Amino acid sequence: MLRNFPHADIPHPHRIRDYFIATLTFVCVAISLVIDSSGTLQQQNTMGIIAWTFLFVLLFGENKEVRTQVIIAVAFATAGEHFASIYMGGYTYRLENVPAYVPPGHGMVYLTAVALARSGFFLRYARTIAAFVVVVCGVWSLWGISGYPEQGDQVGALLFCVFLIYLFKGRSPMVYLAAFFITTWLELIGTAAGTWQWATIEPVLGLSQGNPPSGVAAWYCLVDAVAIGGAPLVLNTLRKSRGWFKSRKTRKDMRQGAGNE
Repeated sequence: MLRNFPHADIPHPHRIRDYFIATLTFVCVAISLVIDSSGTLQQQNTMGIIAWTFLFVLLFGENKEVRTQVIIAVAFATAGEHFASIYMGGYTYRLENVPAYVPPGHGMVYLTAVALARSGFFLRYARTIAAFVVVVCGVWSLWGISGYPEQGDQVGALLFCVFLIYLFKGRSPMVYLAAFFITTWLELIGTAAGTWQWATIEPVLGLSQGNPPSGVAAWYCLVDAVAIGGAPLVLNTLRKSRGWFKSRKTRKDMRQGAGNE
């Protein structure tokens, strides 16, 4: 079942930058979510400015494809936040808004998943990490539907199944695997601090839902999948557009040259 993951003996780069990105994001997530648990709207806006600044600086060291992926991830995740939280009420932020730091935060979370996925540690121990994630998330999901927790988690079990599909059938399993760690981290801190709360009953299917759902990483995998799949389309469209404008300008210059003769 783990054949999609690299073997331990595959050569890997050791990039300090990848670990720096991950460490910075993990620390920023913890600090910002704890601050926002009792902060004001002004503090949210300030953290938003800081988050955008961090994201822009980190993107300077990435190639065009990763930058495009991050832009798509931010746009798609922000639209999803407004739909799932504001419109559907699947979860609710403390001030019943989408905090200003959330859109750039999604960009940093996605970039962290990419950085961890290509890091030497993840490439070296990919299969071991994959087995660990499947076991931990699986036990968490089973516990959610066992009847022991006061707030059941049928949605979590369903999302766990979706997560497995992403992990073993998706085009970028290492990114999805890495996403589990950063997204689980932020969800556990955010819900524990009271920065947001998931609805007890999921509004679409009417299933019980944990706070957070055990398989919540599946939602973030969707964002990652859209970013990874959408980047080539966006880049190809931009490339064709530049070619069309360049060709048009060339024809125009030729006509003007012929007219001057």
